[in-house]
Amino acid sequence: MIIMALTPKDYEQMNKKASPPTKSYLTIPMAFLIGGLICTLGQFLTNLYTMLGLVKEIASASTSITLIFLAALLTGLNVFDNIAKVAGAGTLVPITGFSNAVAAPALEFKSEGLILGVGAKMFTIAGPVIVYGTVASVIYGIILYVFKLY
Repeated sequence: MIIMALTPKDYEQMNKKASPPTKSYLTIPMAFLIGGLICTLGQFLTNLYTMLGLVKEIASASTSITLIFLAALLTGLNVFDNIAKVAGAGTLVPITGFSNAVAAPALEFKSEGLILGVGAKMFTIAGPVIVYGTVASVIYGIILYVFKLY
């Protein structure tokens, strides 16, 4: 067995060679455009639900549910990944990105069964987001309480 020792400099050179530079002049506008389109869709849905007679709070909740459903559906149909390749970070608009982060691992591990596959792997990506989001909200709440900022 041959063991090859890499210096940090060698590793950095290999990494640069394997990772082509990002074309920021293309990726940033596309992320902005598609992320904006997702937000616009959300506002359109809220307005639509309001026009259909729902009160603002229910219309907002219905919009969230619709966006979560659409992102999960598009993930299941293998469309969300294609959109993400073009949009980059634009698909990380929290609600759609979170839906994709839950649905994608669930689909990937469905062959391992409902409990050890879907159930166990569903939150592998989204789990840390939930944990740190919850911790951050508690810390923020404590700061608001201590300094009476509410």
